[in-house]
Amino acid sequence: MNVEAIKRLAGELREDGVVCVRNALDATSLALAQAAFDWSLAHPSPAANRYGGGEGTFYQDLANPKAPTAYRELLEKSNAADIAAALWGSDDVWFMYEQVFLKEGGENRRTPWHQDSSYLPIDGSQIAVMWISFDPVAKNDSLEFVRGSHHGTMYDGSRFDPNDDTAPIYGDGSLPRLPNIEAERSRWDIMSWAVEPGDVIVFHPGVLHGGAATHRGTRRRTLSLRFFGVDARYALRPGMSGKQRQVDDPEAGVFARAAAALSPGDPLRHPGFPKLRPA
Repeated sequence: MNVEAIKRLAGELREDGVVCVRNALDATSLALAQAAFDWSLAHPSPAANRYGGGEGTFYQDLANPKAPTAYRELLEKSNAADIAAALWGSDDVWFMYEQVFLKEGGENRRTPWHQDSSYLPIDGSQIAVMWISFDPVAKNDSLEFVRGSHHGTMYDGSRFDPNDDTAPIYGDGSLPRLPNIEAERSRWDIMSWAVEPGDVIVFHPGVLHGGAATHRGTRRRTLSLRFFGVDARYALRPGMSGKQRQVDDPEAGVFARAAAALSPGDPLRHPGFPKLRPA
């Protein structure tokens, strides 16, 4: 990993909200990421689901409560956390959660435009989603981003309604409805990259982004690792209460378990978020 080259991308990440780091993962790190992805497919969490609306497979899972243990070798021995540290210019990195996607076998609808921040009870500048593809992805088939949109409005999250990509998940008026970016692409400064295995796209969760559809005869296997740094704070989104009851269920997600101990504005610290750097 060329730390100095990655540090030179830090300004782009702050301004644009997203960067593509070429050859970011060494062979060992990529193999560990592949093993973690395969574990997730073999051990679905309660949040795992398959989306309809196409001829192929569109499978996703996220925040498996057992993942921090199963992913331990990846988190401790790969250079993934070092990439986040270099981009932030900080020595402190915590793991938030993982998300896996499998799209293959036929025509699948694109992933609607959205911001991850509208679903996550976390604010801060040092938050990173690390998007890792195990298959080559052409630019037209890759993840797309609206440059700099993490500096602007937070919109109501898409509920991934197959009939309306902008249909809100909350709908209480506290956040504005998502714009129909796909219908007005020329109005938006859209970025994307072709990627090869070993490349990593890193973005702030406040950036508007969406995924291109997959096509017959193609496959896209991706793993997203989510990290945060020292300035990350617990936040509230619509429908969330400031103090939730203690969650003892080991199958509960880490945010549900952390909520009982955190108030809005508190540093995001909880045993469910392992600290990776310094080791």
